[in-house]
Amino acid sequence: MTSFAASPRRTTAKLPILGAVCLAALAMPFSFTAPALALQAIEHTLGGTPLALVWVTNAFMLGFGSCLMAFGALADRCGRKRVFLAGTLAFALASLCATRASSVVWLDWLRAAQGIAGAAALSAGAAALAQEFDGHERTRAFSLLGTTFGVGLACGPLVAGWLIEHFGWRSVFVGTAVLTTLAVSAGTRYMRETRDPAALGFDWLGAATFTAALALFTCAVLDAPSNGWDSARVITLLAASSVFAAAFVIVEGRVRQPMLDLSLFRYARFVGVQFLAAAPAYSYVVLLVLLPVRFVGIEGHDTVTAGRMMFALSAPMLVVPLVAGWLARRMSAGVVAGAGLLICAIGQLWLAQCAPGQSSSALYAAMATIGCGIGLPWGLMDGLAVSVVPKERAGMAAGIFNTTRVAGEGVALAVVAALLAGLVAAQLHGFAQGAVLREAAGRLAMGDLAGALSNLPQANRASLVAGYGEAFRVLLRALACVTVLSAATVFGFLGRTPDHAPIEADAEPAPQASRIEARMQ
Repeated sequence: MTSFAASPRRTTAKLPILGAVCLAALAMPFSFTAPALALQAIEHTLGGTPLALVWVTNAFMLGFGSCLMAFGALADRCGRKRVFLAGTLAFALASLCATRASSVVWLDWLRAAQGIAGAAALSAGAAALAQEFDGHERTRAFSLLGTTFGVGLACGPLVAGWLIEHFGWRSVFVGTAVLTTLAVSAGTRYMRETRDPAALGFDWLGAATFTAALALFTCAVLDAPSNGWDSARVITLLAASSVFAAAFVIVEGRVRQPMLDLSLFRYARFVGVQFLAAAPAYSYVVLLVLLPVRFVGIEGHDTVTAGRMMFALSAPMLVVPLVAGWLARRMSAGVVAGAGLLICAIGQLWLAQCAPGQSSSALYAAMATIGCGIGLPWGLMDGLAVSVVPKERAGMAAGIFNTTRVAGEGVALAVVAALLAGLVAAQLHGFAQGAVLREAAGRLAMGDLAGALSNLPQANRASLVAGYGEAFRVLLRALACVTVLSAATVFGFLGRTPDHAPIEADAEPAPQASRIEARMQ
């Protein structure tokens, strides 16, 4: 096997490697957005409770977000090509198995397997790109990787809607299997093996405690709408999550080669990049799941129409990230990203005024505003993330950044789903109480209007749609507030620092941080 110090190659020889990683990356946003459109079809075929249906999306995000750091570190130690190929192949196999799922529970487990495999593919692939490209070439390569995500988000709903309408919901998993199989073929032929020669071992205990903390927290938040926040089950899950989170911090502070180097959080720009990575979760990503559920389940559109409607939200991702790169050459990336989040908040407040069934022109304009706003930070995040750690720790860097982004998205989905169910329950409290109300609210929040009506026979369709619309309006206003706070944080950490400036510690660095600085020289 070649070591980290493998000989450089011409740019033309590196392009197939970039293509392989981008193909794998394209499957990730498609796997995220497509099941949201297919949720009603999945329920019709497989049935399932509201909680089980929520896990169709959250299982993927949980598996993806909880394993990115672990696979980033594992790729540095065992070889980036090896981990990339194993991840993409496992993703393709899990996707094919999902087409044969006979129950929602089995589909949930397969979605978790997809997420874990996707984490291996993305973190190892990003680490491999960091070894192949340097300087401006690396920035362009990671910008293209980010643009690939944008293409997947923009075109995913359109493609998924067409596939579901003509071939059924199982066809979306066939599509992801095809993409990742092509990535395996290209990676096998063109990618070379690289690893970090300083990597001595794998932080198994850190990986286990982090995954346990994130999984338990997600379970608690998703269980809260049906069991209540004060239930013994939810309280126990939250307490256990806190214990594992504390254990993770202790482990990472003591292990010789941690999965997450805590000393990096002494650097203001590194912290700022992590806040930036998490910002799109509440401002944009949750809408990729909530809006298709609303369009199909509440407003009664077919999947093709819903996919076309979602294009208004995601189409700006095809262009705006390129504009962001142009702007970042003339002003601070933090200013560009923060301004984009403020634009996004304006779009959220605009969308809050669009009740279900009203004029589509205002709806499309509000969605396009959100897409334009989020496209500015989206085009800069990956390039910024790579610039804040030494090259030989690229696997860890990719893992930390993408873990913050994806884990933040998973937590955001769980929190927002619980919040929407609670807001819907508050609107429907006049029709029922207790477990019946929670069941009806959960079904309505997931777009199951017929199921909610069966639980609330005294209600009618118009009253349930109106209650859902009011709950959705309040939710969007809350998300806009979170987005504004995120913009202020990004301005504070990244707005005044030139993008080319070296990392400066806020305090005297720890010995481990000093070693990192030495490697960066």
